[in-house]
Amino acid sequence: MYPELLKIIDGGLQSNPQKVRNYSVKLANYLENNGEYNVAKKISKLVNGMNTRTAELDSFTSKPLDSEAHVETVDLSIPVQTDEELFFDSFVENEILEFLKAYDKRDLLLEHGIESNNRLLLYGEPGTGKTSLARFISLQTNLPLVTTRLDGVVSSLLGSTSKNIRKVFQYAAQQPCILFLDEFDVLAKVRDDKNELGELKRVVNSLIQNIDAFDSNSILIAATNRPRLLDAAIWRRFDTKLELRTPNSKVRTQLINHFSKIMPTDFERDTKKKAKLVEITNQLTPDAIKTIFNKAAKNCLLRGDNKLSYAQLILETFIYKTPSKINDESAAKFMIDNLVSQNDTANHLSISIRKVRSIYKEVKDNG
Repeated sequence: MYPELLKIIDGGLQSNPQKVRNYSVKLANYLENNGEYNVAKKISKLVNGMNTRTAELDSFTSKPLDSEAHVETVDLSIPVQTDEELFFDSFVENEILEFLKAYDKRDLLLEHGIESNNRLLLYGEPGTGKTSLARFISLQTNLPLVTTRLDGVVSSLLGSTSKNIRKVFQYAAQQPCILFLDEFDVLAKVRDDKNELGELKRVVNSLIQNIDAFDSNSILIAATNRPRLLDAAIWRRFDTKLELRTPNSKVRTQLINHFSKIMPTDFERDTKKKAKLVEITNQLTPDAIKTIFNKAAKNCLLRGDNKLSYAQLILETFIYKTPSKINDESAAKFMIDNLVSQNDTANHLSISIRKVRSIYKEVKDNG
């Protein structure tokens, strides 16, 4: 309740009726949930109510534009339930649940003088689930997701870049939301880099100031593939910092079981083949494993197979991991090494069984 009152007062002092309206609706909902029905009804009547997700999105004004390129700098989406499932190790899962709980209990924390935990920094290589996690948090909190790729905010005129940053944060401040800053390292660079211009350092300082002033009723999520480029001062602005690594064997097992549901398989009861799939996908991201399964399923269907074949999955894994070394011999060796029969190897590579036997003999002789 207290954050809403503060924002209503702030909106009134700034002559921002839209902000007053948005936070008045949020206050009415809070009061109603706590049994203050009469007061909640009066507030709702004053602001004409705002009870649907469509109305909440409509409360956002026109999206901010880069004045130089004349393109929108944010995307806006509402949280929607999908079939997407996320799999992380227990540490990451616990950190996410704790982050969500702290946001949900932010009023309680504020009453005890504790600042709410509403800033999350995600880092890790591409494909580890940073964007998917932002969508998941949007769904769990029922907050609209405002996504901006900071490489699109950067202008050739650095003065315009500072303005673009300010516009993005002002846009997100209109009502509670999740502001997702993708490609965060584009701006959040080390300010003492001797190769950078002084103006860029001022841009980074502007970013820090906007982060400091960010609304406690909203959530700020930043994502980067290159955490070493981030300024130490940027790191300190985030309450929770999570590294999303390539999945361990337990998580890879979950991923493989999940993606195997795409269609019936010919290895459903073969524990050795399942274990081999877990083994050879080591160091691959969830996105990479998903790509391998989808491509294998597509090729099986195009070939007229009604089952997802183990041999095709092994072949697609080889192609994904060694795109520059693809030839019949190296592919056959990989498949034979990973429990694919000689006949299946020949069929999937469209080569003679005699050639496969020759390759098999070579593999066996070399141990």
